[in-house]
Amino acid sequence: MTIEAIQNEIIDEFSMFEDWEERYQYMIDLGKDLPLINDQYKTDSNIIKGCQSKVWVHAEMNDEKIEFTADSDAIITKGIIAILIRVFNDQHPKDIIEANTDFIDKIGLKEHLSPTRANGLVSMVKQLKLYAIAYQTQIK
Repeated sequence: MTIEAIQNEIIDEFSMFEDWEERYQYMIDLGKDLPLINDQYKTDSNIIKGCQSKVWVHAEMNDEKIEFTADSDAIITKGIIAILIRVFNDQHPKDIIEANTDFIDKIGLKEHLSPTRANGLVSMVKQLKLYAIAYQTQIK
């Protein structure tokens, strides 16, 4: 699936819920299905700076597509990174770099987060795109 198709799927899923309490619960459930980072990668160098909670992200490139794993010590934050990884996982670095992230606004996520969590969300997107930039430079 393309990044845009996955984003549209997420928008559709979030529109099914009546209120933000249900959406938060859905995010928590998504966090439970997150491809978990191996403990060996839970290092300071893999912590996303700018997040109030601890969020670790690891990326590897296989067949010119990036595979992300992550974890967080907070359930909502774990749900947020799970959504982002769902969008960007197993995608070509160039597609990640060029991806629009308007879906975040369309599902109303940023406006329903505390200011520190919203900043953390921006930091997560930035870090995933930085991984993509680094891997893009390795493709010939």
